[in-house]
Amino acid sequence: MSQTLKKEATVAQAVELGLREDEFEMIKEILGRTPNFTETAIYSVMWSEHCSYKNSILWLKTLPKDGPHMLVKAGEENAGLVDIGDGMGCVFKIESHNHPSALEPYQGAATGVGGINRDIFTMGARPIAQLNSLRFGNIERDRTKWLVKGVVKGIGDYGNAFGIPIVGGEVAFDDSYNTNPLVNAFSAGTIDTKKMISATAKGPGNPVFIVGSSTGKDGIAGAAFASKDITEDSASDLPSVQVGDPFMEKLLLEATMELSETDAVVGMQDMGAAGITCSTCEMSAAGEVGMEIDLDKVPTRQSNMLPYEILLSESQERMLVVVQKGKEDTVKKIFKKWDLHAEEIGVVTDTKRIRYYMNGEQVGDVPADSLVLGGGAPQYERAYKEPAYFQEFKKFNINSIPQPESLKAVADAMLAMPNIASKKWVYEQYDSMVGTRTMTTNVPSDAGVVNIKGTNKALAMTVDCNSRYVNADPEIGTMIAVSEAARNIACSGAEPSAITNCLNFGNPYNPESYWQFVGAIKGMSAACLKFKTPVTGGNVSFYNQSVINGVEVPVFPTPTIGMIGLLADKNNLMSLDFKSKGDLIFLIGNYKEDISSSEYLATYHGVKASPAPYFDLDEEFRTHAVVKDLIKGDRINAAHDVADGGLYVTLVEMSFPRDLGFDIVSDSEIREDAFLFGEGQGRIVVSVSEDQEDLFLEHMVDSKVNFTLLGHVTKGKLVVDDEHYGFVSDAKEIYDNALGKLLED
Repeated sequence: MSQTLKKEATVAQAVELGLREDEFEMIKEILGRTPNFTETAIYSVMWSEHCSYKNSILWLKTLPKDGPHMLVKAGEENAGLVDIGDGMGCVFKIESHNHPSALEPYQGAATGVGGINRDIFTMGARPIAQLNSLRFGNIERDRTKWLVKGVVKGIGDYGNAFGIPIVGGEVAFDDSYNTNPLVNAFSAGTIDTKKMISATAKGPGNPVFIVGSSTGKDGIAGAAFASKDITEDSASDLPSVQVGDPFMEKLLLEATMELSETDAVVGMQDMGAAGITCSTCEMSAAGEVGMEIDLDKVPTRQSNMLPYEILLSESQERMLVVVQKGKEDTVKKIFKKWDLHAEEIGVVTDTKRIRYYMNGEQVGDVPADSLVLGGGAPQYERAYKEPAYFQEFKKFNINSIPQPESLKAVADAMLAMPNIASKKWVYEQYDSMVGTRTMTTNVPSDAGVVNIKGTNKALAMTVDCNSRYVNADPEIGTMIAVSEAARNIACSGAEPSAITNCLNFGNPYNPESYWQFVGAIKGMSAACLKFKTPVTGGNVSFYNQSVINGVEVPVFPTPTIGMIGLLADKNNLMSLDFKSKGDLIFLIGNYKEDISSSEYLATYHGVKASPAPYFDLDEEFRTHAVVKDLIKGDRINAAHDVADGGLYVTLVEMSFPRDLGFDIVSDSEIREDAFLFGEGQGRIVVSVSEDQEDLFLEHMVDSKVNFTLLGHVTKGKLVVDDEHYGFVSDAKEIYDNALGKLLED
């Protein structure tokens, strides 16, 4: 054994690196000796929550993974893969970059975009679309404005330069995110399913290459950093934030696409969290092999980097490639063409151990399986308990809220709320047209829809979660998140296929935070089974909280759902905009006298304590089914789901694209504010032309799904119960400019 391996790490060092004392003892038992500092650092990142899912894996295993379109299931590769027919597949995934974005919003968000795209093209798929889901604190705070501007610019600069369109997403604000914003990035790509590249190392004697950018000290221990609280001292963790280069990523994409056309690749994996450590260990464990890695051969940006710095660096735009022996020149030639590093740094062995060398000396020797999810990494079942607020929220009574004197004034106020107002200020910084695939830039739809060139098909995609609902009731709130995603897909004319998730929660050691997590998993399972949308994978992000005056304050639990759907016939793409004056407006689905957890209740009235809104999973499913049938049968000409802000906001959003208004009548049996602004689920507004009316009515009667005639489309007036709410142009002025004014004040 080398002198370096004899320099044993201490318990104090292990704890400083983020391990627990009992975990350090587990490592000693696995190795049969005390690890050195480098080995301890390796275990610290691989056993961090971010990499090992040690506090979530037992519940994640309960999520449904089988479905009619599944080709690669959760946990098998870098991302999920679903069949879209004709030998093609869609690779998609969502991941968080929350903690880096809280400290350095520009680079934190930018490298989140870069990382999620690499997960896609490392499998041999070409990314074709991106989405993002963003959460920020109180928009009136200077720090929130700084975070919003930095995150949006980071996403835009990286995504635009990389050349993949951003086709949708969501932005929400709540005080719970004041310290810890959420930045969840989604990417989808298409692939010839016969050409998928696996993240598995095979073949002892095969060379191991590092390709792409050089390795620096940025992002060191980023995985461990992502498993910590955000505190006043977190600024000292800035070296844990990676630095991205989108132009380098573009070169890496094209080189990888070219490489995927050869027979030189055995396996390949992105170097994301935990860098070289993660990719060498996970690829080896997947193939039940080992590796010997010479760290001297890794191209570095700084001189005299220590072994643990090279191993833990999360420098961007890098991948590990296991190459078929004898094909080394093929790899070198391709990457030289694209002016990228392609350095042979090691070899596959039959030992099932990873051995790292530096200056001719062994600096680490660890069994690969002991480091990875599903192998020797610890798995914990955490205690959980229902928080006291849960029952308190249920005590809410709508009769405690007085009806406002002027609902028109409420309507205008709603359109100006940050969570309702147009996110134009955000999306205008993104390129949605690059690649000429986006079908919904000028044809607004509830989901982003991307053309699959050379076919008659398209992909629909969305990201959804109302975290206020989840906070009120984690199980129902997460069922709603899945259902809203499916509703958006259905309204676009597509069929939901599968989901990926980004589970953003507080401290898993806090029983009340963990109760929220468990409830969310149960709700997600129920809804995914109902819609036959299995979970292909994703990301768990715990420790999204701040410690203020010694008190732990978690963010709203936010299980973001990214969903893919297949539009089998592009001619069935459905938009949300009213088409013609005189068209009839119908509401499909049930509605109740309910304002629970609505934006109206929480923001306009300032009442934060209420249960989740009305929801029935079976009703929801039937509503989606009938709307999909109506679209296929050409019975409607617009469809838009009722979501944040309620029915009134849905109607004005349908009015904006063509400057057409509406004249509707409310239900006299329920409160008018609940009718207009309540957020009871399972409802979709559709418009029907005169020549569609008879067939529409016939179809709806046969379906046994509840539907209501609301009124008709006008030339530009907004009318509710014969009261003039103004013109479309007035509402649009408020809606389009409110967010920008708040951010620029």
